[in-house]
Amino acid sequence: MWCLELLLPLLLIINDASCQWNVWVPRDISAMTNSCVVIPCTFVYPSGIRPYRGVHGIWYYGQPYPQLYPPVVFKSRTDVVHESYKGRTKLLGDLHQRNCTLLINNIGSEHSGRYYFRADLGGANMYTFPDFAELKVLDQPNIDVPEEIVSDENLELTCYAPNNCPDMTPEIQWMYTDYLPDPELNSDYLEDSNTAVLSSTLTFTPRPMHNGQLLGCRVYYPNTTLVYERLISLDIKYSPRSVWVNVSSEVMEGSSVTLHCEVDSNPLSRISWMFGDEELLWDTVSNISLSLDDVTPAQEGVYTCVGDNGYGIMNTSMYLAVKYPPREPSVNESITVQEGTSLTLHCSTQGSPAPTLTWLKDGELVGTITADELSVLEIVEITPQGDGQYRCLAENEHGRASNSLNITVEYAPVFLEESKCTVVREGVQCVCMATGNPEPTIEFYLPDLNVTINETDGRYNFYTHTDGHTSTGMIKLREKGERVDNGPAVNVHCSISNMHGRESVQLELQQEKKYMMAVIVGTIGGVAVIAFIIAAVRYVGHNNKKENGNPRQDVVLENPALYYSAVKKDKHNLRKKVLKTELLGSKFNSILEETTGEDGDYQPVGTMARLERQELNYATLEFMGARSREGASGRGDDGGNYTEIKAK
Repeated sequence: MWCLELLLPLLLIINDASCQWNVWVPRDISAMTNSCVVIPCTFVYPSGIRPYRGVHGIWYYGQPYPQLYPPVVFKSRTDVVHESYKGRTKLLGDLHQRNCTLLINNIGSEHSGRYYFRADLGGANMYTFPDFAELKVLDQPNIDVPEEIVSDENLELTCYAPNNCPDMTPEIQWMYTDYLPDPELNSDYLEDSNTAVLSSTLTFTPRPMHNGQLLGCRVYYPNTTLVYERLISLDIKYSPRSVWVNVSSEVMEGSSVTLHCEVDSNPLSRISWMFGDEELLWDTVSNISLSLDDVTPAQEGVYTCVGDNGYGIMNTSMYLAVKYPPREPSVNESITVQEGTSLTLHCSTQGSPAPTLTWLKDGELVGTITADELSVLEIVEITPQGDGQYRCLAENEHGRASNSLNITVEYAPVFLEESKCTVVREGVQCVCMATGNPEPTIEFYLPDLNVTINETDGRYNFYTHTDGHTSTGMIKLREKGERVDNGPAVNVHCSISNMHGRESVQLELQQEKKYMMAVIVGTIGGVAVIAFIIAAVRYVGHNNKKENGNPRQDVVLENPALYYSAVKKDKHNLRKKVLKTELLGSKFNSILEETTGEDGDYQPVGTMARLERQELNYATLEFMGARSREGASGRGDDGGNYTEIKAK
């Protein structure tokens, strides 16, 4: 009844306002965990609508749009609701009286959120109201504490507990008040937007001795086990009385040091460690320690501890000295310059004591050694050899550090001595090599033909390769060079170029006698290898003859180069063994054929008929010293030497 009494004035206002869809729910409402909550709700709909089969309603959680399938909290038509609300919800209001008040029992933190009501008058007369009630589920009571508590000034602390469950009325108790001087307690009942809150106010005058002590508020429901508590620590403020810090000290870079600061103040001061104008650490405590790990030279200086509680400020300072090896030197950025440019390289660093600075190029000493924190290296009209890495090395008794830069020198292309033409078997090969930065582009020019070659065509094989700053180009001319007027007929020019210059030169032809010498040496070497093979074969044959001990039937072919088989070849029955031997340019061909006729008899050919029907198991080829043919001189007409073929 208490809800209905609160809602009646509002219903009258809504009915008189308009005849549109409208709802009223409290924007914010709270409840304690495991208790219950009642969400007051009233609604109106257009007067022209007649409910079809009664008035129904749905409560949604989180979203007002059914098409998004929000969790159903309560539904008047059915008992189908979301699992987290099963057996927990009940409609206290009468929907026909436009009262949609909802009760939720045994609520938990997961039920915190927004709740929307949807009216269902039948047919298409359904409407979800955009207004919502946001529920906050609390697990402890709220205590209203002033931002500042000052010693010897009157202090009021208020504890609040929601009272939105009609069957459960909370009670409030203050805890740990025995030490307080003359405490006073006052209870009150507050209502705001039809939501109820029970409060209890504790009043007393704090003293410095109360600083840091605990006070607590307990909310409980009689005849239940539901109890909720919250504790606070009193922060009684008064000015600092003393600040103590370490004495000044020295540390090595990379080590750790702890700076201690203790402030005697009550209440606790805001203690901060300052380095110059920078606040490194602060906290509201009785003492604070600033830990510096892996100390660097940049952390050397004055450190100040400041205690401030709003009623007074006190500070004390100390000096921290850091011994350290040289820091990484600062040098110029890597640059690209053109040959002939003059440069000035700077190197600066810090160290304690002051370091010595040394310039190194590709690991080699350049310039002079400087015992200062700044060194300057002058490079006058740099050459391509000046290209490389320049490193500045800083050293003192505590260590060393270095930094480097790269200098890239660009220069016009230069021919290398490997550029020339040589005679090869296929013709003339011309190679052009050049160095430059950027790497040069190579092309060939044949003045006699007025042809520029920079890609492969039908007559020239053009090849190019780049390795670092060195470029190589090559072409092959298929015609061999012939001498004209005591000079080679090959006339090839090579042109090299990059963004810094261009140069052209006629390539010299390597002397032909060098090529001929290579041919002669190669031929002699080949003859020597063949002679060695022949000697090895004769030696093996001679040994086999001795080991066998049986006389062999020698078959001498008078003119073996002219013996060919006249028997018709059959692809299934013909077996042919061909032995070819090339001896110092002479060719010796021997074809031994075995054929079988239709009647299965052997068909010997030529002087091979002398073998009659003997089966040829194997043959041995022996070179017995080049026996001459009868009736002929030592060489045949074709210039070949002959020997015997013997069948075993």
